[in-house]
Amino acid sequence: MYGLGEIDLVPARRTRSSKEVSTAWQIDAYQMDIPVMTHPTDAIVSPSSAIAFNNLGGLAVLNGEGLWARHADPDAAIAELREIALEDLTGVRAVTRLQELHKAPINEEFLAAAVQKIREEGGTVAVRVSPQRARELTPGLIKAGIDMLVVQGTIISAEHVSGEDEPLNLKEFIGSLDVPVIAGGVVDYKTALHLMRTGAAGVIVGYGGAEGVTTTGPVLGVEVHMATAIADAAAARRDYLDETGGRYVHVLADGDIYTSGDIARAVACGADAVVLGPLLAGALESPGRGVYWDSVSAHPNMPRGLVAETHEETTLATLTEVLEGPTSLPDGTRNLMGGLRRAMAKCGYSDVKGFQKVDLSVRS
Repeated sequence: MYGLGEIDLVPARRTRSSKEVSTAWQIDAYQMDIPVMTHPTDAIVSPSSAIAFNNLGGLAVLNGEGLWARHADPDAAIAELREIALEDLTGVRAVTRLQELHKAPINEEFLAAAVQKIREEGGTVAVRVSPQRARELTPGLIKAGIDMLVVQGTIISAEHVSGEDEPLNLKEFIGSLDVPVIAGGVVDYKTALHLMRTGAAGVIVGYGGAEGVTTTGPVLGVEVHMATAIADAAAARRDYLDETGGRYVHVLADGDIYTSGDIARAVACGADAVVLGPLLAGALESPGRGVYWDSVSAHPNMPRGLVAETHEETTLATLTEVLEGPTSLPDGTRNLMGGLRRAMAKCGYSDVKGFQKVDLSVRS
């Protein structure tokens, strides 16, 4: 079992110019210029930041159960959270306030208005819902005009079982929709294959693990070695492709990604795209402006992440610099796509699917 930090790319004898490399990614009918999806947190995705991210070629995902769905003035709520987080470095007070803010009921009119704002700019509109509330919220989202639905929980299965409600059968649910669905997260071959068989267009591998997210040992004891998990899901994708005679399901890596080098490693392990959270928190366009929280941080009974500063305000950069550069930072946290393109070029590959075939070495 290996994490992304335990493997390295092995360049072949052929190299090419990074100008000849394409990072284009297409899922279903939707074409993106870069293989990046945002983590669905209010810390980095608002309607305005979603538009900016989409304009740079990625796929922004609004949290359909977040503050934009619950409050008439979510900007004020986020500003308050940010102020608390900067005053209390433990992040606990801000988590308590986030939980309080999430007690407000979901208002489908607020959510539809947020969707409409993104839609008016012509970008791909993607919204995340939890397995528990997918049936409840999806009809309104479809009516509002979403292009893609993301059904995401910490760990998800083909059938979400609840003693209180009728189980969510993802195969039946996805089959009833006219929009593509990305589902996750998963951490093993078997569950990935089961999700692919539900008709999902994409499967998320991982749970968004990053600094400040406590789903691992402290809370649930769930640990994901992302390099192995991605490779297992890629193997499931290959077997499902053979099983169906050609239906390709995309694998998205969510977690253990801290630099452009980690993005390259994730793709090399078999990911078609990556899901970014904290790396985008340092963008000026992100609502949290350097303060980040995961979507599971607001859980009413068992929050699994802090609301904490990840980037000092003096270090914030434009989203363009974060994704495409140019930058003066040499640590791999800016010009993320430039780093990916250069890695692909150094290894001799011109597109993402080809780069999935690069040789890898494991650190001893």
